[in-house]
Amino acid sequence: MRRLPLLLAGFLLLATACTTTSPDPDPGPAPDAKRAEERWRPKPGLAWQWQLSGRLDPTVDVPVYDIDGFEHPASAVKDLHARGRKVICYLSTGAWEDFRPDADRFPKALLGRGNGWEGERWLDIRRTDVLGPLMAERLDMCRDKGFDAVEPDNMDGYKNTTGFPLTAADQLRYNRLIARLAHERGLAVGLKNDLDQIPELLADFDFAVNEQCAQYEECDLLTPFVKAGKAVFHVEYELATGRFCPEARELGLSSMRKRYELGVWRQPC
Repeated sequence: MRRLPLLLAGFLLLATACTTTSPDPDPGPAPDAKRAEERWRPKPGLAWQWQLSGRLDPTVDVPVYDIDGFEHPASAVKDLHARGRKVICYLSTGAWEDFRPDADRFPKALLGRGNGWEGERWLDIRRTDVLGPLMAERLDMCRDKGFDAVEPDNMDGYKNTTGFPLTAADQLRYNRLIARLAHERGLAVGLKNDLDQIPELLADFDFAVNEQCAQYEECDLLTPFVKAGKAVFHVEYELATGRFCPEARELGLSSMRKRYELGVWRQPC
């Protein structure tokens, strides 16, 4: 989840209340899904641009762009490809957003507490019978627009106060479902934050996206991705580049400084 200034992660809910989980849905692979060996596999050290607000500036000279999947048409992705970029599709898969065109398709019973961003609420990720098909359609959108990969956000609800008694096992199950759905559609998929579960999820994800690991002294937890030859796309918001870039370079992270609104501005390492 995009972190807010001074916003700390919520507490792990330890409740073991009796709840039912449904079998993972099986929408099946997309008809034109790429074979696994054809999927994009970003390597450590790739420079990137992450822009989720403002008018898209396609001229930043980097090989990777991460942009909002809903807000940009296929023509924008095609233009970035023509400029030699790979393009990541940003989606929120663990939280509901009231401003998305499919917002009214999410049952109210699945909407939990706010996640710190206006119009957003945590989702009950145990309900994969409902969320699986909805997320499959969103990933269809990313594939159909020509994206190379997906950045699924809010993938660590079990560590936050969501309003649901989510467990680490619930999170692993849901994150693996999202990774599988992405792969079935020929999309690479990144693990967003969720540092504690990297050992269990490393094999399921093609790269990582992290916010503020330097500020919270967590960057060493991302080294399994780099050692596996997988990129770690990393941003800091509050630290000057001189405070985190030396360590980031040593660890092999693809690091830059951004402002919280994630506009065009960037300071790369």
